[in-house]
Amino acid sequence: MEDLIQNLGSVKVPKREDKIYKDECVYSFDTPESPEGLYISLSSFHGLGRDHLERYSKKTGQNVFFNIRRTKQAIVDQGGDGPAKKITRLAIGTPGGFVPDEQKFTYEDTYQIIVMPKFAVVDYPNNDLPEHVKNSIIGVLQGESAMKVAEREALAGTWDGEAKVISKHAANLLQLDNGKKIPPSGWKCERCDLTQNLWLNLTDGSILCGRKFYDGTGGNDHAVEHYRTTGHPLAVKLGTITKEGTGDVYSYDEDDMVDDPNLIVHLAHWGINIAHLEKTEKSMVELELDLNQKFGEWVALQEAASKLTPVYGSGYTGLNNLGNSCYLNSVMQTIFVIPDFIQRFVDPALDIFDGNTVDPANDFNVQMAKLGVGLLSGKYSVAPEAEKEDGGRQGVPPRMFKSLIGKGHPGFSSTRQQDAQEFFLHFINILDRHSVHKANPADAFKFKVEERYQCSSSNKVKYSYRPEYLLPLPIPLDAATNLEEVAAYEAEKKDAESSGRRLDTSTPPVRPHIKLSSCLESFARTELVEQFYSTALNEKTTATKKTRLSTTPDYLLLHLKKFNVSEDWTPIKLDVAVEMPDILDISLLRGAGKQVDEELLPESADSVPAPVYNEEIMGQLLEMGFHPEACKRALYFTENKGLEAATNWIMEHIADSDFTDDFVPPGVDPTPSRNFVPGPGLDYLLNLGFTQEQAVRALKATDNNVERAVDWIFSRQGDVEPVEMDEDKSEGFRDGGDRYKLVGFISHMGTSTMVGHYVCHLLKDGRWVIFNDEKVALSENPPKELGYIYMYQRITS
Repeated sequence: MEDLIQNLGSVKVPKREDKIYKDECVYSFDTPESPEGLYISLSSFHGLGRDHLERYSKKTGQNVFFNIRRTKQAIVDQGGDGPAKKITRLAIGTPGGFVPDEQKFTYEDTYQIIVMPKFAVVDYPNNDLPEHVKNSIIGVLQGESAMKVAEREALAGTWDGEAKVISKHAANLLQLDNGKKIPPSGWKCERCDLTQNLWLNLTDGSILCGRKFYDGTGGNDHAVEHYRTTGHPLAVKLGTITKEGTGDVYSYDEDDMVDDPNLIVHLAHWGINIAHLEKTEKSMVELELDLNQKFGEWVALQEAASKLTPVYGSGYTGLNNLGNSCYLNSVMQTIFVIPDFIQRFVDPALDIFDGNTVDPANDFNVQMAKLGVGLLSGKYSVAPEAEKEDGGRQGVPPRMFKSLIGKGHPGFSSTRQQDAQEFFLHFINILDRHSVHKANPADAFKFKVEERYQCSSSNKVKYSYRPEYLLPLPIPLDAATNLEEVAAYEAEKKDAESSGRRLDTSTPPVRPHIKLSSCLESFARTELVEQFYSTALNEKTTATKKTRLSTTPDYLLLHLKKFNVSEDWTPIKLDVAVEMPDILDISLLRGAGKQVDEELLPESADSVPAPVYNEEIMGQLLEMGFHPEACKRALYFTENKGLEAATNWIMEHIADSDFTDDFVPPGVDPTPSRNFVPGPGLDYLLNLGFTQEQAVRALKATDNNVERAVDWIFSRQGDVEPVEMDEDKSEGFRDGGDRYKLVGFISHMGTSTMVGHYVCHLLKDGRWVIFNDEKVALSENPPKELGYIYMYQRITS
């Protein structure tokens, strides 16, 4: 008690605005359930694992800590206590989703006060404690966890993929008085013989079949065709209506499942009394769950048909799925295979932990180091002891990292599924911002793309270069090696649809098989560029374009462009198998630069006319939800001919890798990225009191945008160091040989990037390992042909 009294002045009572980290160590993945429990500073309220306690105390001078130890014990299943848990969401590790081997536990907490540096122990509860200390501990125990606060703030205003929005048509839906009355049973599509998957249009009472599913089952699209003809927006799926007045309601106009709070009234208009209805059909979510559990990618990619052998230890730690965070898990598992990331964030981790930052949970370098050490140390990947009923703790939950990396992003801050490729690029952008004074480990992925344009009228050429981190590859379906099999399968499926019968779903569909070489050839194919501004002619003409690689990275990421948009504007995924070689030679893609016999086009001058965009059509495209830069492209290349032409152009090019990049007309030199131009912007920042080094760095990082430059500086206060005036952040390209070996791939299962699940396979110690969230096991049949993003490592010998 004497040691506590001597440090009484440092003890604080938490205020409303204080963040209390009582769920997890800010520097590691230790929790109250760890053997030594969690130590919470009664000064800063940072939670600490035992490994960081002494170092933190010495560094900060904080000596009083509240120790929480939590033990859990599995509740013995007595049997007969209820039905097995029903899967209701297409997700893994989230409420209602796939939760394998789920058990129920009871928890018990014990407490102590620890006073450093002597490690003196004071029992708690303790009536002899000073009132100030009691109030501090009560505040910690009763206060809301900082991690829960962060999750709530991140989810504010977002939709987690489960709740449905109320349809804008529900309040004033038009319902025709055409005399129709719907019987309680015996329904059939009015345009074919289907008697299942039927939808009642709430405006005119038509009963029509729904869309067909990707396995050939479902309907014949008659309900959606009816909407296109009539514009009647709402339909309810017959057989899903319950006595409580709920059911699957789809809004064709809003292109989503919606909530109709007036469904009882709308059904009564057609003579339907919900008290007499029973739910007889599966909902759309249940159907998709059934389809995905039945066969195909879910089985193959998770190797569900194999009995996998778990592996433990350093480099074999899984990541818990935090509300559809499997896209993040797969990307970060893959990244921490790269030596550059280990050298930056894992090897010097103790120095990073000693940084004494104000809030380690919001320090990017700290959280990256925490994640890297957590994955590679082996501390959180220990083979379970046979006598432990709960199987021991496996995997770590990247809560703080996810909260930090997703902050301010409407998608990555939510619990919705996201695209792994988009998350990787988002992560690279954040990493770049935090690598101002340090080597950027993302340089291992970075390569320079060369684009060669040749003016069709003058034959003069132009070369432009840009950095990339993934190589997007188109998938040429016409190059499939099994075209006849695919055609036969499609014909059988079409015949089944027209006759109203269903295909045998006990076997998977026939996928087109495509060689990677065909994808590479398609990428390297010469393109015809319309509306090319030739500086030799000072007018528009046509040109040919070749895309090559000017440099090759140490680690080459290939992104297969599997996701596209169908004719009815719904997202689709190409169900294809791409044959990926273990050894890859990309010399076909190597650029040669300017040749001696080539004459360059003159540099574009200030007199180049700026593109003119039809404001009316631009407004209509923006209202449809298209990105502004994509709208500019569409209007430029269709010469403002009209909404239909622009829309068709967008749908044809929506999968282009530069679809939303800043638009620069072909042939016109872009404003150099991150190029500092002395001028009024510099003077303005200097007048605000910033140093010249800060102003120059900020203007370079924001393309001379003064407003963004101010935000850039404020967001990095305390992190801006002197910089050489000629610093060029566009460098960092590596180069070497063109031969690579396959060392990893990320796979997606599901029909679009917004649903489904991601896993990754990595080649470790000469054997393939599957990382399926927290489960890590030896891979028996790595499905190399079904991946989404592939990682190849340069062969150096």
